Amino acid sequence: MGTVRGEPGKSGVKSYRDLVAWQKGMDLAGLVYRATTRFPSEERFGLVAQMRRAAVSVPANVAEGFGRGGRADFRRFVLMARGSLFELQTHGELARRLGWLKGKTLTLLRQDSQELDAILRGLIRSLGKTE
Repeated sequence: MGTVRGEPGKSGVKSYRDLVAWQKGMDLAGLVYRATTRFPSEERFGLVAQMRRAAVSVPANVAEGFGRGGRADFRRFVLMARGSLFELQTHGELARRLGWLKGKTLTLLRQDSQELDAILRGLIRSLGKTE
């Protein structure tokens, strides 16, 4: 990755909005919101809410970690964002098994979440060990 991408004050990054991880996380959250509108209405407080909460948590944790200003905090919050991404992937797999998520939407969700995982892993790696 070369320089530390996304670290506050480095590489021209002035805001969490400049982070590719945040941008891709927001895109994924939008996809999840659109996809879950087609789920059964009785799931509004079940799987729909869980998927939306996990999806929003990814960019929110990236933003919060950035805002904390310290390298260790930033890394910890990016790790939490990655955990939320895995939670979302698990919910997505259940929705697929139930027949609620399929076709192009399923493919996009899988591709986007895999791409975002790679971005988050790279960001974590660039922030290094902080213990």
